[in-house]
Amino acid sequence: MASQCSLSTLFPIQSELDCALDDSTTEQEKENLVKDYLEKLDEKEDLKIPDFQTGLEWLNTEGPLSLNKELSGKVVLLDFFTYCCINCMHILPDLHRLEKKHSAKDGLVIVGVHSAKFPNEKALDNIRSAVLRYDICHPVVNDSEARLWHDLEVSCWPTLVLLGPRGNLLFSLVGEGHRERLALFTASALRHYGERGLLKTHAVGVKLYRDSLPPSVLSFPGKVAVDGIEKRLAIADTGHHRILVVSTAGQLLHAVGGPKSGRRDGDFSEASFSSPQGVAIKGEAVYVADTENHLIRKIDLLERRVSTLAGVGAQGTDKEGGAMGPQQPISSPWDVTLGSAGGGEGNVLWIAMAGTHQIWALFLADGKLPKGSECKAGTCVRWAGSGNEENRNNAYPHKAGFAQPSGLASAPEEPWGCLYVADSESSTVRTLALKDGAVKSLVGGEWDPLNLFAFGDVDGKGVDSKLQHPLGVAWAPEQSRLYVADSYNHKIKVVDPKAKQCSTLAGTGEAGDTLGPEFDKSRFNEPGGICIGDGGKLLYVADTNNHQVKVLDLFSKTVSLFPISRDCVDAVPTNPSAPTKAPTLPRSAARKEMPPAAVSAGQTLVMSLALSLPEGTKLTEGAPSCWALSAEGNEWLLEGRVLTGDIVDLSKPFSISTKIPAVIKDFNSSPSLTLGVWLYYCLETATSWRGCCWSSFILSLDFILCLNAVF
Repeated sequence: MASQCSLSTLFPIQSELDCALDDSTTEQEKENLVKDYLEKLDEKEDLKIPDFQTGLEWLNTEGPLSLNKELSGKVVLLDFFTYCCINCMHILPDLHRLEKKHSAKDGLVIVGVHSAKFPNEKALDNIRSAVLRYDICHPVVNDSEARLWHDLEVSCWPTLVLLGPRGNLLFSLVGEGHRERLALFTASALRHYGERGLLKTHAVGVKLYRDSLPPSVLSFPGKVAVDGIEKRLAIADTGHHRILVVSTAGQLLHAVGGPKSGRRDGDFSEASFSSPQGVAIKGEAVYVADTENHLIRKIDLLERRVSTLAGVGAQGTDKEGGAMGPQQPISSPWDVTLGSAGGGEGNVLWIAMAGTHQIWALFLADGKLPKGSECKAGTCVRWAGSGNEENRNNAYPHKAGFAQPSGLASAPEEPWGCLYVADSESSTVRTLALKDGAVKSLVGGEWDPLNLFAFGDVDGKGVDSKLQHPLGVAWAPEQSRLYVADSYNHKIKVVDPKAKQCSTLAGTGEAGDTLGPEFDKSRFNEPGGICIGDGGKLLYVADTNNHQVKVLDLFSKTVSLFPISRDCVDAVPTNPSAPTKAPTLPRSAARKEMPPAAVSAGQTLVMSLALSLPEGTKLTEGAPSCWALSAEGNEWLLEGRVLTGDIVDLSKPFSISTKIPAVIKDFNSSPSLTLGVWLYYCLETATSWRGCCWSSFILSLDFILCLNAVF
């Protein structure tokens, strides 16, 4: 039966139509060709496919679906996909477009058939996370053993199969890039069977899991980057379509974009992203791989503006590049890191171009690629990778092959002098020499460049070690060690690049959310991003499916949660007409005034505070220790707001940021900002503020910083 109703039966029939469509010139001619094809196909009785196997797990539905029951009388589009595959991700916009145009009432139902490549992708919880990440709103079945895949003789991801109202094969499209033909086939099938009265208008029970999710600060964070000088983190809050800039103490300084996807440059209040992944931060600039917009963006923290540096906003197929950034189409950039190429420090932004399986360069200033020609500032060009999806190493960068490169880390110092690349689909970490562009294997995979299934979870040396779809890498020059987010093994691994030795650092290998706190007892869930901070002492990990950032202390060997305040000091006020009041200053509180500091209109003011308590005391747990930035009598300085935040940890300095308005409203006053700090503390032996004497243990104000704004 399977041999009579597989794609091998359909392809010879459809190939004649495909050739005719390639030669046709008008839409009417194409529609007539498809109409004739469908009429001939209806005469065949051997194209009905097997139903879904019973007992399979379903997502986004009220229950299992059957081609013979719930889907009978519908035109059904089967999307055979695996959630790691960038090509599968590329067709999701095509499916979203179809869903908006044709509903189940019209007769169309899309069903995602998940046929896993990696063992980790067989777990329903992991597929559910992917469905949420990609905003998939149609039913998805977990065909974990690929039963229907084999029955239909599907050969690659993605494959689309369009069925008629009795479960009969109509069309198949293999790979990506078939938007127009998919729309033509679907519309023609709906028209053909609608005219014959064979379509049914009944609803198909859809129940989206996303509708029951509780709110969270982060949603599927993709990547994280650190600016050690300014002590700030940039976090790609991918599921919320935004970028967060956070102090290393967890204070939310800037939130740019979100909560919905979009593609807009401009002021922070209007800028938008679509599932951003890679981030790089240096000084007041944050560079962003805006993945689903196929753009490279820049966030200017001083100017509070977002601009586009590369990409045209649509998926590109160019595998050479060389145009100025805004005119250069690119495809699914997944990570970025700053580097140098034939010019000054930081003159180039390296890009992991997952969509074309290459490494690209965006020149921020004039420079030159190794063994290449001069490149002007703004040029966006391919550096390494043929564009073929392979695990091919080569001394010539254009002849090497990558397989969905997803993570980058720069190690410019000798003797390393390379980019480290997390090549996810080959389950390897590779090196790309900064001197000559030679691509070499470091750990994982195997020697056959065409084998992209050499994965596992094995500590070892070189190709004897095994990874499973790693997405992130971080270089620690202080230790000469490379840290790897081994995503589908739910582990953090460490590599000695000299010995090519790879070993497990943290994680049990099972998906979960456990703060050990020991490394070997902690659990992660598909960590996708990693960076190193505090002089090589801390690892920050974007624990993607747990919606968290975790901190690994490499000296104490402990794992902790990185807290992020929900209130952003740079946020737009929700009710500027009703300003919040700062806490009242008790008469008994000590007061210390700092000298005035002059600021200018339009300037972004950043204050970093390091606080300490008397010896033998600690912050009182549960008490309302906090800070407040106010402008009494000159509320226009803060646009009617009083900025406040909780204080829960004094072990590290924390930063507070605000922007002075560009328009001066009062020329006659002497406007000032006041930063107040209220600390409740107790003896080390006390356990809660309820047991403390308030009059003796309240430090209502350690100091007040007054800023006289001179314009």
